Amino acid sequence: MISRLSGVLEWIADGRAGVAPRHADASPGEVGYEVLVPAYFHARLLDRIGQPIVLRTFHYLEGVAQGTSFVPRLVGFPSVEDRAFFELLTSVKGLSTRKALRAMAVEPGEIAGAIVREDEAALTKLPEIGKKLASTLVHELKDKAT
Repeated sequence: MISRLSGVLEWIADGRAGVAPRHADASPGEVGYEVLVPAYFHARLLDRIGQPIVLRTFHYLEGVAQGTSFVPRLVGFPSVEDRAFFELLTSVKGLSTRKALRAMAVEPGEIAGAIVREDEAALTKLPEIGKKLASTLVHELKDKAT
């Protein structure tokens, strides 16, 4: 599993970031990675194009063509803690990886706080989160989201 990726941020668009790893001589490598990023992090990266970054990554296989084939995907986060929260969030039935990335429009700490406070109204303000899913998040994660 790829757990960390460092390099230069080449571009950011539509919830995706392009990262070119650097060699020891500080020149860009020949390989480039497309990394999915949560909505709150996308905004932070807009002014970092051309700068070095380190991403804590989550690697998964995304089903395509009705699950008959799979595409490997990387999701990048600014910290190990943010990645861990994402993994916790996606453990809830009904919250897929892509849906969770869009739902994370605010920092993970804000979402965790709403879950712990059982503030379903705050959760429903997030993209992709309706009343039923907000209730499920609170029920399943209130003792785990700290």
